[in-house]
Amino acid sequence: MQSGHQAVTMTCYDDVMRTIIELTEEQIERLAALCEREHISRAEAVRRGVDALLASDEARDRANAMRESFGSWAPPGFDAREFVDALRDEWDERERRLGL
Repeated sequence: MQSGHQAVTMTCYDDVMRTIIELTEEQIERLAALCEREHISRAEAVRRGVDALLASDEARDRANAMRESFGSWAPPGFDAREFVDALRDEWDERERRLGL
């Protein structure tokens, strides 16, 4: 190292958050057993749990959006059975015209 220069160590935690949580005794015991079985740290187990919870929430949001939008392309009073029957009639008519 050259004279007059100092070595500086910087630690950056931009993408990491430390937090304190309270767990019941049962949760602590079950978490410890999981960590031992999976050979992971408590922090890793909690991260995986948060990921699973968020993925579940996103899936629930997608399912709700699909339920809410189901059939939204159809006009009020639309009957799917009548629509399918009309399509089949149209196909039958085309086959008749084409001599099929």
